Amino acid sequence: MKLKAVFKKYSLKLGFTLFLILLEAALAILFPLFIGYAIDSAINGSHYGAIQLGLLGVAALLVGVGRRVFDSRFYAKIYQSIGTSAISKMEDNVSSKKSARLGMLREFIEFLENALPELISNIIGLIGVIAIIATLNLNVFYGSLIVTIIIFLIYWLTSSKTIKLNKLSNDEFEKQVDVISKNDEQELNLHLKEMMKWNIKLSDLEAINFSISWMVMIAFLVASIIISVSDGIVKYGALFSLIMYVFQYMENVINLPLFYQNWLRLKEIKERLEEV
Repeated sequence: MKLKAVFKKYSLKLGFTLFLILLEAALAILFPLFIGYAIDSAINGSHYGAIQLGLLGVAALLVGVGRRVFDSRFYAKIYQSIGTSAISKMEDNVSSKKSARLGMLREFIEFLENALPELISNIIGLIGVIAIIATLNLNVFYGSLIVTIIIFLIYWLTSSKTIKLNKLSNDEFEKQVDVISKNDEQELNLHLKEMMKWNIKLSDLEAINFSISWMVMIAFLVASIIISVSDGIVKYGALFSLIMYVFQYMENVINLPLFYQNWLRLKEIKERLEEV
C-alpha cells in the first residue's frame, strides 16, 4: 500500500491543516518584535504597543486551538484508513509483525499530527527569524548562517548510523508479541534487553550530537550580545528584540535536527508499511 495514495485522497483537508500551521507559525514569529514595540511604547507612556501584543496573543490562541481540534479528528480518520488497508493486506499472517506495524503506523500518524506542525513552524520560524536578524544586525545574521551550517553538518554526518540503529530497533520490535505469547521469562528478558540496547545507542548518539550543537549555540549567543553592543545598539527595546530573536533562532536550529532524526526513523517505518 502506498501512503501517497491515501494522502492524495485527503489532499484538501491536508491543504487546510497546512494553511493553519503556516498561519500559526507566522503569528509566532511576530511575538519578539511586538514585545519590543510594547516595551518602547510603555517607556514613552503609551499602552498602544501592549494592546497590539495582546491582540496578537488572542489571534495566535484562536488559530492554534482551531488547528488542534481539526487535526485530532482528521488524523484519526487517516489512521483508521491506512491501518485497515495495510494490516488486512499483509500476506504474512504473523500477529507479532502485524501488531508491531500497527504501532509503527500510530507513531507515523502522531508525527504528522504533532511533530509535523512543529517542524513546519520551526522551518518558517528559522527563515523568518534569520531574515529579521538581518534587518537588526548584519554581523549577527552572518554568524547565524555559519552556525546553522555547522549544526546540520553534525547531524548529517551521523545519519547513516541513525538509520542503521533504527532498523535494528524496529526488527526487534516486530518480534515482541510472539515473545510475550511464549511466556518464557528468559526469552522475554533477552528481547527487552535487545530493545533497550538499541534505544540506549540511539540516545547516546543524540546526546553527543546535542552537546556539540549546544556548545556552538551558546558561543553564538554570547558573541551576538557582544557584537550587538559593540555595533552601537543602545536602545533597550531594539537590543532586547534582537536577543529575543537570537533565542528564538537557537530554539529553531536546535530542534530541526531532532525532527531530521525522527524523519529518518519514519522513513524506515514507511518502507515497512509499504511492503504489501
